Amino acid sequence: MGSETPRQVYRYALLTRVSHWLWVLAFVVLVGSGLQIFNASPNLDASDKSDPARRVLAITAPAQGVGTTTLFGHTFVTTGWLGWTGDGLGSRGAHAFGAWLTIPGYQDLAGGRRWHFFFAWIAAICWLAWLISTAVKGNLKEMILRPGDLPKLWPMQAYYLKLRKEPPPHGIYNPLQKAAYTAVGFVIAPLVVLTGLALSPGIDSIAKPLTIAFGGRQFARLWHFAGMILLLGFFAIHTFQVATQGVVNQMRSMITGWYRVQ
Repeated sequence: MGSETPRQVYRYALLTRVSHWLWVLAFVVLVGSGLQIFNASPNLDASDKSDPARRVLAITAPAQGVGTTTLFGHTFVTTGWLGWTGDGLGSRGAHAFGAWLTIPGYQDLAGGRRWHFFFAWIAAICWLAWLISTAVKGNLKEMILRPGDLPKLWPMQAYYLKLRKEPPPHGIYNPLQKAAYTAVGFVIAPLVVLTGLALSPGIDSIAKPLTIAFGGRQFARLWHFAGMILLLGFFAIHTFQVATQGVVNQMRSMITGWYRVQ
């Protein structure tokens, strides 16, 4: 018996593909420039103002050539990785994150802020464009996780891990995709955007209640950093799913729009 001839379907419109890759670029720049900004004050406090007694995270260099990271009161030596790192100029110094992770690579708080603010608007516009276009097409309701999807989360993950041959029955989007889109599109992304606005001195001066709602600027900074970590987690999971479900076919569809199906 011969196999079925593969056919191609037009899966992603041009606007979807452009906004997707713009968002990826913006996210990479936002992480790098955000770490540049973080280096200027490498700690996070669960407080309305800077308070060492309520410090959640601190990345410091307590001695020449030594870097440490303190998380919830537990200190780890992280020399070369965090605390005492490369400065982008051929030597090492007291920097929370190394030059290879920050944008710009060398210490430049003003430059980091400019990069961060510019690409923050690009990321926000891409998110809004995705949200509006998805709603107009009528696909938004298909992307929201519902109670009936919860029992299918593990079977779907087992399928990705090659522990079962077939995925559980689902519609346009599988349960894990729904969980990711719901969490990122309606919880994490709004949290990052709003806390970012709360951290802006200009916005804080005209919309003080927003900053107060997050517990003050230091708390907003903590939520903003946590949102970045969650987005990095989503990015890792998304990359894993693409890699395990035909990376060439998946990448082709997101570049050209055409997806090959059996």
